[in-house]
Amino acid sequence: MIIEPKVLNNICITAHPLGCEKEVQKQIDYIKKQKKLDNIKNALIIGCSGGYGLASRIALAFSANTATIGVSLEKEAQGKRTATPGWYNNEAFSKIAKKEGVSEKTFNLDAFLNESKETVINEAKNFFDGKIDVVIYSLASPVRMDEKDGILYRSTLKPLGSPFLGMGVDFLSEKITEVKVDPANEEELKSTIKVMGGEDWKLWTEALINADLLSENAINIAYSYIGPEITKGVYRDGTIGKAKDHLDDTADELDEIMTKSNMGHAYISVNKAVVTRASSVIPTIPLYVGILFKVMQEKGLHEGCIEQSYRLFDEKLSSRNNAIVDENRKIRLDDWEMRADVQKEVIDLWSKINQDNLTEIADLKLFRKDYMNLHGFEIEGIDYAKDVNP
Repeated sequence: MIIEPKVLNNICITAHPLGCEKEVQKQIDYIKKQKKLDNIKNALIIGCSGGYGLASRIALAFSANTATIGVSLEKEAQGKRTATPGWYNNEAFSKIAKKEGVSEKTFNLDAFLNESKETVINEAKNFFDGKIDVVIYSLASPVRMDEKDGILYRSTLKPLGSPFLGMGVDFLSEKITEVKVDPANEEELKSTIKVMGGEDWKLWTEALINADLLSENAINIAYSYIGPEITKGVYRDGTIGKAKDHLDDTADELDEIMTKSNMGHAYISVNKAVVTRASSVIPTIPLYVGILFKVMQEKGLHEGCIEQSYRLFDEKLSSRNNAIVDENRKIRLDDWEMRADVQKEVIDLWSKINQDNLTEIADLKLFRKDYMNLHGFEIEGIDYAKDVNP
């Protein structure tokens, strides 16, 4: 079949397998051009199919010679319905790794479930030669089934207390929009923390400790985002922000548990804003990111997931016994984004932007390209007029 991008409400519902594979190969090629990272023997990537999880896996596997187990829940193709981008990404990673003799195993499982944890841990005991040196927790699911109460919890991205009023943009039509988001109720806040907070990360860590699978100098990292004042009302001060606060508290709790067990340390890595499937529908984020990308490119500071992931291990974790953290014990990969000169310029441009100067001030073409690339589209060298088996 001919696979084309189909976008509904700024959400792309198709993916191109050859395009996704080429994007995975592009990230691998980038890593191969960097100086080799110190060997890290074994890593577990929870949420391995895209974004920072996939990039971390690629950086470790193809630069640090790391054997990896990846866990994610993706949908394969059915009839004329394509698979999800993450499915194609995982297939591409496994294909290239096998070809190049890189040790890996990928599980298509719901990482929230206890049965999935048991399956992965049992396999890890046989698959890995030794214990796990790095755990990456990078789940981005919007829903979670709690096995104790049988309730399906859904995360929401809403402000708290009062409505959020702001400026946004349709990155496809390049039209500025007015944004209004009503505040969350208590149930929505509770559900968001349940899905996106630290509870499941803690369950994974405890299961790994109980199985005696973490090495003495293990690094256990969950990814997060803080962001600027512009997005604070709907993001960090909203439901997602409260979930991130819970994640922060969990990092300190897990670090104490791991230290007492002589099994390394737990950290939050605060990463830079990038284009993701989720960020495209978060109010104000596409407009902020469009301006940010333009400013950071002009300053020679722009990074995507793969550049950030390499810098994490090359700079921030060059010594696993002495991670580079801020005063709150967080790894700051958003340090370039949050630089005073970068933020000042972004805020200045934000105050001047209107429909007439939008394309001069914000790089929405790069935002759109990055978004389509996530789904395997608009990639150089792919003949999209060809029949492809989805």
